[in-house]
Amino acid sequence: MKQLYETNEEKVERAIVFCMLERDADKVFQFAEIERLCNSANMEVVKIFSQEEKALNRRTVAGTGKLEEMKEFIRENDIDTLVVDYKLTGSQLKNLTDELNVKVLDRILLIIDIFALNASSNEGKIEVKLAQNRYLLTRLASMQGSQGRFGGKGAGMRGPGETKLELDRRKLETEILALKKELDKIKNTREQNRLARKKAGIKSVVIGGYTNAGKSSLFNLLTKDNVLAKDKLFATLETTSRKMFLEGTDYCILTDTVGFISKLPHELVESFASTLEEIREADLILHVVDLADKNFRKNIAITNDILDDMNATKNRIVVLNKADLVDKPFEIMPGEVTISVAKKTGIEKLREIIKAKLS
Repeated sequence: MKQLYETNEEKVERAIVFCMLERDADKVFQFAEIERLCNSANMEVVKIFSQEEKALNRRTVAGTGKLEEMKEFIRENDIDTLVVDYKLTGSQLKNLTDELNVKVLDRILLIIDIFALNASSNEGKIEVKLAQNRYLLTRLASMQGSQGRFGGKGAGMRGPGETKLELDRRKLETEILALKKELDKIKNTREQNRLARKKAGIKSVVIGGYTNAGKSSLFNLLTKDNVLAKDKLFATLETTSRKMFLEGTDYCILTDTVGFISKLPHELVESFASTLEEIREADLILHVVDLADKNFRKNIAITNDILDDMNATKNRIVVLNKADLVDKPFEIMPGEVTISVAKKTGIEKLREIIKAKLS
């Protein structure tokens, strides 16, 4: 298959962020999360603007006063991009672009763009391209020409980017169908492998959790593998499975998967269905958590909600990682185990719990 897109290193873009605050929103959590997403897409957040959702302007999302405030800031500063932490329609994207004369990304396109940066396998690239096409399909007519004047590089332009805006709806739909067929083939192969494992009595354990909690590092430690592990959101996009020995020659299959995040776009959930199927079919889930993150309890709740929505097994272990970075007392709830991948502490205890949960 031809190369789907290029992800060459590009200059760091200077961005401003606009956040829509839902009722009783945790503003600090929302600001920190969207800034980390921007950083993962090679953007520097210069300033964050916000307004309550009740002040939503249907044409531009941002109210008139807030729009003028952002215009003035852009005029006085060297800004490349506006990131809106909200799901925008095609017309809202175009209206904001026309008003502010900068490239505009919404939350969905930003996350898809990060996935595009990190996809390395053929499957990952197909899944990203499918998500991009689905995103564009619903916005095609109203987005026509909105981003082209800002060039074809940088955040939001990786993958099909602006070139897809020149395609008609029929061609886009045909391409989506072809991509889905390719993923169905991969899904069928995975399903056959799962059936073979079940027939042989081999248990399946999946590592899941909030993105950047140390899942891949734990995977490497438990399987003695060398999967990419970076301090970056969605650094691991591909599904990787390896043997994890439990006792003697007894083993299970351990799988590392893509991380979760709040308000995970349905475009990604649908496009990554074959990857996420591993989570749905698992016998046990290791729910890895960054204990050093002050919002770790909120992250646990977000991940549990996603797992429940996916009808994933309730047979889960909450693995509180990065304990070596915490110097304050914390409460350990039932079903939780504390470890440090960096210091390799608590790993044997975790293995014992895994064996007990699989028996």
